[in-house]
Amino acid sequence: MKVLRETGRLSSARWCPSPNCSPRPEGAAISLLVVHSISLPPGQFGGRYIEDFFTNCLNPAEHPYFLTIADMRVSAHALIRRDGAVVQFVSLLERAWHAGRSCFQGVEECNDFSIGIELEGADDIPYAPEQYRALTELSAVISSAWPDITSDRITGHCDIAPGRKTDPGPAFEWHYFRASLQVAQSAKHRGEQSQKGAV
Repeated sequence: MKVLRETGRLSSARWCPSPNCSPRPEGAAISLLVVHSISLPPGQFGGRYIEDFFTNCLNPAEHPYFLTIADMRVSAHALIRRDGAVVQFVSLLERAWHAGRSCFQGVEECNDFSIGIELEGADDIPYAPEQYRALTELSAVISSAWPDITSDRITGHCDIAPGRKTDPGPAFEWHYFRASLQVAQSAKHRGEQSQKGAV
């Protein structure tokens, strides 16, 4: 946890740095985790396009849809592929440009105090079991490093930008994810307590 808090780098992730980030405002405490989904082209999985998009390398000539987003400058902290592999684009200490206009519990500009995790997917296509496992593991590690991210401060993009965003959509099984996270957090807590007792 100490290394994660100092570097913002996830040990389980492949590093693919995005320029689309900025320092967090002074005094902004990391206290929210936002779950997103993305697929490029929409509804298609695999390939390099998401990474190209987040690193400003997307070629608009490769698909008609890319013409509509080629000039956008966005990023997430990390992406979970369909097979559960994790790619990190922005240090968790930095402000990734993932939420846009947003509000959580009356506080606007969620990018300032949140971590954004993208799932390779679409609103109406079931997510893969490997993705739930990876998201659960990441969420447990992140919430341990930043305890202000409690279970009720893990939310969807649709919840902080209602009417503008719909992801991760009805296909995302929140109940299953939250139950899995609770088990993982309990196991992590027991392991930490055992280590303290052994010292």
